Amino acid sequence: MRSGRRARRTAAARARRTAAGAALGIAAILGIQSMANGAVFGSGDTPARHPSVYSARGEENGPVRSAVHKLALTDKGHGEAVLSQRDTDRFGLLGVSWTDPKAKIQGTIQARARSAETGKWTEWTNLEPYPAMLDGDHAGARGSTEPLWVGASDGAEVRISDGARNGKLPAGLRLDLVDPGTPKASSGKVDAEPAAFVQETPPTTPGPASTAPQPTVVTRAEWGADESISPEEPIYLPNGNTIKAAFVHHTADANPYDCSESAAIVRGIYTYHVKTNGWRDIGYNFLVDKCGTLFEGRKGGIDQPVYGAHTYGWNSQSTSVTFLGDYNQASPSDAALVSASRIIAYKLGQYGVDPAGKATLNSGATQTNYFGTSYTQGQDYTFNAVSGHRDGYNTECPGNLLYGQLGTIRGYASGSVQNLSITSVSGEATKAGSGYQTPGPATVNWSTSTQNSLVYKFEVLVDDQVAASTAGTARSASLTLSGYGDHTVAVRATHTSGKVTTSAPVTVTVPGPKTFKPVTPTRLMDTRSGLGVPKAKVGPGGEVVLQVTGNSVVPSSGVGAVVLNVTATNPTATSYVSVYPNGTDRTSASNLNFTAGQTIPNLVTVPVIDGKVRFFNHAGTVDLLADVTGYYTTDTSGSTHVNHGPLRLMDTRYGTGVRKGPVGPQGVVTLPVTGVQGVPAYGRDRRRPERDGDEPDVVELCLGLPRRHDAHVGVEPQLHRRPDDPEPGDRAGGERQGELLQPVGFGGSDRRHHGLLREVMCR
Repeated sequence: MRSGRRARRTAAARARRTAAGAALGIAAILGIQSMANGAVFGSGDTPARHPSVYSARGEENGPVRSAVHKLALTDKGHGEAVLSQRDTDRFGLLGVSWTDPKAKIQGTIQARARSAETGKWTEWTNLEPYPAMLDGDHAGARGSTEPLWVGASDGAEVRISDGARNGKLPAGLRLDLVDPGTPKASSGKVDAEPAAFVQETPPTTPGPASTAPQPTVVTRAEWGADESISPEEPIYLPNGNTIKAAFVHHTADANPYDCSESAAIVRGIYTYHVKTNGWRDIGYNFLVDKCGTLFEGRKGGIDQPVYGAHTYGWNSQSTSVTFLGDYNQASPSDAALVSASRIIAYKLGQYGVDPAGKATLNSGATQTNYFGTSYTQGQDYTFNAVSGHRDGYNTECPGNLLYGQLGTIRGYASGSVQNLSITSVSGEATKAGSGYQTPGPATVNWSTSTQNSLVYKFEVLVDDQVAASTAGTARSASLTLSGYGDHTVAVRATHTSGKVTTSAPVTVTVPGPKTFKPVTPTRLMDTRSGLGVPKAKVGPGGEVVLQVTGNSVVPSSGVGAVVLNVTATNPTATSYVSVYPNGTDRTSASNLNFTAGQTIPNLVTVPVIDGKVRFFNHAGTVDLLADVTGYYTTDTSGSTHVNHGPLRLMDTRYGTGVRKGPVGPQGVVTLPVTGVQGVPAYGRDRRRPERDGDEPDVVELCLGLPRRHDAHVGVEPQLHRRPDDPEPGDRAGGERQGELLQPVGFGGSDRRHHGLLREVMCR
């Protein structure tokens, strides 16, 4: 803290700038981080033998006893006093104090310390006196300087030169060295009795809900506060006041620190304020270190309007957060800015205050701020809802570089998630036109330009209901959609400010059960003649797109999939053909595989998205034919599938199902396919409706052909016109197989013809 004058500091002396307001003491809390090696307080051991005592994490939760070692200064007269360079007990924080809290030292107070780890002495550092009676008139209160964190040290030196005219220094000058204590989990050196500590009792009534989420804050119990040294009850904003503004401070510690020292620094300053200054408690409401860790300061509850002592004249209507470090010469880290913005958004959000807005505060003191603006006690003045200490009091705090970042803090505390969009839906979902299709499981992927640390959470909404929730670092979530039909999927993001952003939705369809409708086998595509597609072979890496709905046999709507008998003929190279829905991404799967000169058919069932199907050829050139044999409808008017196999129904080699012997040219065999081996006995016969319901409309067959002659085979229901061209077929020599999905005729038989077949069998 500074008095009303603007203090100056030379670079050589590394004079420390003020940090706290003239209503209570400064609290230089540093963020808690993971364990690291370091010196142990209260012990003469070297650092290498013990873990750090600066990190009392949750697993080290509990009070930690600290101590203050007091060394009297020698008054040399003429306004000068010294503590000569000497060895000391282990300590981490120091400050100079005197008996009369109202007495002032007008000159310079400088100190330095010797590192317990390296043995090196620090530079001389100016210590700024606290204004008198910062925490009220308490018995045993003393005048003092701000505390200085020096880290684990075992030597000290002090010099004072008073610039007052009479050259007289206050009585009772001493150097206070604070040992912040060692957590039991770190070294086992603390021998405090458990009964000596009094845990803080939280308020029974929760504080008001906030528009912003509460960030993680290291509580007093977690940083090891010994509540027995400050037994007074917490105090809250007087006269029913609410928090209208937040003031930002810095502690102005010139010495560098490691974030692993945070808990020890918190305990050290807490001990100094209570035991040296005689205050009721530590001063700030919240504190943040360069690593972005937040600490609870003055007791009373994170969610409560605790009456702090941070900005003289304005404490009764505000809260505060202080940054560890001197930000006149160094810029604050983004981690610290983000964390400060989060606690500010939470506290102001409890009372409906916009962090980017203004606040009207009533002055509690007559004074002038850093910029020369005068305030009169009892008058109202307008502030930014997030202001710097120097806006309300005559101090350089929070430092020029941190003061210049107040706009960033306001933006973080009031911002929203930007450029949020769904990039894809993956997992078992596939692209389907402008949307996606899935049997249920899906992974939703999204992106945003907002940094992770400012995103509190993401939620995936399905039909406006939360289906999945993730942390702000996530960019995907898996879920299962239930219920057939179209679903609206969107992503909702909550900023750490509490503001919510929702992405544009996408449509994800869960197809319902489909039933099959057989049709008269009809040729839809032949690249040799230009039927359905341009007349030309399909080249390497080439595709053709075939309209499969809206023709004489397949309706234009209500079609979920089509069954095609696809034939590849006249290929010039070893290749494969993939058949897939138009409007979707092609996978690496193949439906037909062939070598040069082969004619290869196969049955393909293809989902229908927009009425079209795509055919891809990998290499060489090839002619493609496609015959539709049926389609799956999205209603229940078609047939369903019942598994009865695999069962062999026919083998002309042995007379299974038909007479024994090869089928000759233009030969026909009739195969009974119903009423055998568990297949129901009747095909659908509209002349005998009483038998409808259990009998099959369609059977699925697999044909094997020897490669001995150029041949093809056609399959049709009995009493039905034969199709024009083959299903399975190949050149002579070897053996080929083909799969068929065929309607069943009234007589319960299939007729096979178009031969030059020596053997016909079903595999």
